[in-house]
Amino acid sequence: MSMIAKIPTTQTTDWHAAAERVAAQLAKQAAAHDADDTFVADGFRLLKQEGFFKMHVPSELGGHGAGYAELADAIRTIAAGCGSTGLAFSMHSHLVAVAAWRWRNEKAPTDGLLKRVAAEDLVLISSGGSDWLKSAGTATKVEGGYRINARKIFSSGSPMGDILMTSAVTEDPQAGPTVLHFGVPFKAEGVKVHDNWRVMGMRGTGSNDVELKDVFVADAAISGRRPQAKWHHLFHIISQQAFPLIYAAYMGVADSARAKAIEIAKKKPDDNFTTTLAGELENAHTAADIAHADMIRIAESEKPGPQTTNRTMIRRTLVAQNAIKAVERAMELAGGAAFYRELGLERAFRDVQAARFHPLQEKPQLRYTGRVALGFDIDA
Repeated sequence: MSMIAKIPTTQTTDWHAAAERVAAQLAKQAAAHDADDTFVADGFRLLKQEGFFKMHVPSELGGHGAGYAELADAIRTIAAGCGSTGLAFSMHSHLVAVAAWRWRNEKAPTDGLLKRVAAEDLVLISSGGSDWLKSAGTATKVEGGYRINARKIFSSGSPMGDILMTSAVTEDPQAGPTVLHFGVPFKAEGVKVHDNWRVMGMRGTGSNDVELKDVFVADAAISGRRPQAKWHHLFHIISQQAFPLIYAAYMGVADSARAKAIEIAKKKPDDNFTTTLAGELENAHTAADIAHADMIRIAESEKPGPQTTNRTMIRRTLVAQNAIKAVERAMELAGGAAFYRELGLERAFRDVQAARFHPLQEKPQLRYTGRVALGFDIDA
């Protein structure tokens, strides 16, 4: 298999220990954010204070130079304390990871963004999950650039975002519908964050709608162009680099649920029902862990492309299925106590359900994988 360049880890910070300290603090506030639908602003401030938002920026560009696996582990550890903080942090992190990978492996001009993240402690917000290949919103050509009109859903971390990394569709006279990629400062005229994140789980992520109304984006700020609704090389990079980080958050939720249930079950009588449930929990958790570890391996070592995306997305489905199953079994193992909010398993059950909804969702993944297996066109 083709190998890719790894970002060297030149720093000496113990990021796992740092994440554990942060997670212990976040766990104290997680239930409150869940109960009143408030953004985990305190968690984001703590992460910024500890340098997490720039941990994966290459040291040559002013960051801490932490490795990819270290970043995934940090997200997982943080999410064990607070799923919402872990997931929202993963959205910033995957944007940094994609930019770092492109700079390191393709000499892409992403160094300017990465330097700003490091120097200014910027928080990047993604709209990619809701846009995906098709994108949403319109980019109308005007003198010197484009006017953007769009409403971007699932913009996790938006209450504390600095730059929205997003896209919109323009009608190119020659190429037809074309997706433009760009960043928009949250302070730009015409940008509005709607306080409308009222959901089942991951309630503290601040994944509000962000409205762009006649926002001007200069020609020079357009970072990429691609045909609408077609697989593009950029999305193979995103698939490879983003999803192991996003699903690290769900592994953290499953880790926490497992630990709580096992602790409770150890106090129960030794009977077949309890031991069998514990075994089922361990199988599901281990299956998710193995699949997730392989996602990280793929991100660190393989070249992006249709086949790599296929391998990553198969594992994304396996992680989602088994993380959900593990939390379900944890609730059963804990018994009636799991139904009480105080324990936190009920919140974990709701939080982990969000693993179903990131691209490629299970049914689109099955279709993609089937087309790859049969040698069919993935864009058809």
